[in-house]
Amino acid sequence: MMTEGNVKRLVSKLTQMRGAALKLGQFMSIQDSHVLPPEIEDIFRRVQDSAHYMPDWQTEEVMKSSLGPSWMNHFASFDRTPFAAASIGQVHSAVLAAASSPTGKEEPVAVKIQFPNIVNSIESDLGYVRLLLTAGKLLPKGFFLDKTIAVMKEELADECDYTREASFLKKFGQPSYLGSDRRFKVPWVWEGSTERVLVMEMVDGVSVGGNVIEGMPQEDRNKVQSILVKIEQNNADWRGHEDCHRIIDLCLKELFVFRTMQTDPNWTNFLWSKSTRRIELVDFGATREYSKEFIGSWLRLLQAAASDDRQACIDRSLKVGYLTGEENELMLDAHVTSMSLLATPFKAHTPQPFASGPRSSWADITAQIRAQIPVMLQHRLTAPPRETYSLNRCVCGSYS
Repeated sequence: MMTEGNVKRLVSKLTQMRGAALKLGQFMSIQDSHVLPPEIEDIFRRVQDSAHYMPDWQTEEVMKSSLGPSWMNHFASFDRTPFAAASIGQVHSAVLAAASSPTGKEEPVAVKIQFPNIVNSIESDLGYVRLLLTAGKLLPKGFFLDKTIAVMKEELADECDYTREASFLKKFGQPSYLGSDRRFKVPWVWEGSTERVLVMEMVDGVSVGGNVIEGMPQEDRNKVQSILVKIEQNNADWRGHEDCHRIIDLCLKELFVFRTMQTDPNWTNFLWSKSTRRIELVDFGATREYSKEFIGSWLRLLQAAASDDRQACIDRSLKVGYLTGEENELMLDAHVTSMSLLATPFKAHTPQPFASGPRSSWADITAQIRAQIPVMLQHRLTAPPRETYSLNRCVCGSYS
């Protein structure tokens, strides 16, 4: 029974295993289609709103095991109280010592420290989540829990490797990526970073989400929303309006040239610097790479949907792996409708620039797409392609 006491105990348990619980929370918040009973949805909502920090002695142990017993020698100062909690770790402010700094002088840095044993507990934590969701047969058959858990396991393992994240920070900071683009800032990474401790340049921006954007001057708000829409949604205006040319170029490179995207749409990953008027990109843990073949197939599917060509949309969905060819008309109608809605910004008759954000045209379309999900969960014959879990999160999750 889901009494208040049981709910609190579950929240406490899931909060201790934030990685698995919050990863599932991402999956569920994207769908947002009341797949789970209200009491289970409430549990994940509470976990997402909760914060779990390591005690100081545990932080000390992680730092010693990662950077050595004299780890403090690398820092001129280190704030023992974290200023943020991530799904698998916490973040501290510090000042890198001049002798360790890449600039040869003291530099303020953010130190992301991973909770101990996160990697080793992924299997058991996901097993607990599976048990929670399968108890009482809470999920529709079209959720394909085994595939979802497998994708979560792969993504969590990647996000636990801070050297992987560091490599993407470096890649996106290169001039051939975003390093020469004055609209964006990618922090530099300290070379002493490890799999469990990531040290990067401290930036001065604030989250562009929620009340922060609402409180900005209209000019800044428009600039932030315009840039973020293009980055997160890769909403390339294929008709080439003059005022969007530079943003379009970035989006096309990110999706179709780089074929590499930071797929976590959490607004706290995007900071707005009032002093430099740049978007600061601070979290690359959820970065995914896509094959040339997949991106080509997905683009052709989107083009078919933008053209409202039902048969081409079905044929290209078969190619991508959304469909098997044995679906009933209810499933085909829901799938084609959702793809057509997703392609709305790219249609010839859609007014430009396309509005985004809360209470916007995009928010209305997102709600309409989500209205199709219960039908697809009921009639779907195959799990979505592995790549689309992260791609859909980036495209749809950002504007919920």
